Amino acid sequence: KPFHTKSEINMPQAKGKVNLRPYSRMQKKKFRHTYNKKIHKKRHKNVCLDTTAKDKTLLRHLGVTHVINAAHGPAHIDTGAGFYTDTNIEYHGVEAPDSRHFHIAPFFYPTASFIHEALSQQRGKVLVHCARGVSRSATLVLAYLMIYEKLTVAEAVAAVCAHRNILPNAGFLQQLRQLDSNLNLGIFNN
Repeated sequence: KPFHTKSEINMPQAKGKVNLRPYSRMQKKKFRHTYNKKIHKKRHKNVCLDTTAKDKTLLRHLGVTHVINAAHGPAHIDTGAGFYTDTNIEYHGVEAPDSRHFHIAPFFYPTASFIHEALSQQRGKVLVHCARGVSRSATLVLAYLMIYEKLTVAEAVAAVCAHRNILPNAGFLQQLRQLDSNLNLGIFNN
């Protein structure tokens, strides 16, 4: 079946400091040119390549109600809210370069909230994309799983890796570790 609940996913138990380096190495080995493969995770969330996000006919067919572009902007993937005006799709853009030096953490809570609100709708389906669907978009989905599904960073990575190849850059992983620490301490930055 294409969708899985949290209890159906075998997730590692993580205590204390989490070392994600093995996940990074594992993903480099597993990564192939399968960008357009759409994998479903937890209800109706998809992480994909930008070409899927530009195919409005396919999005309608899939029943997508919300799109998050993690490579928003004219210098990246310039779809924007205007691109979807002839559809019923709600749009959320994050102008983020795939750079380990980029501070993506300020987008964690607004994007997680957008996903949560979309999935709270009866037929809400969210498509999260960037250029290749492995770093920026994956990072935002991981943050959502940590914030709203209460997963640790290791559990979120394992849950997503069970369904698709991802490779968040080192800077994004560090920011996810910091989010994990903050959540464990009860620090929420809405």
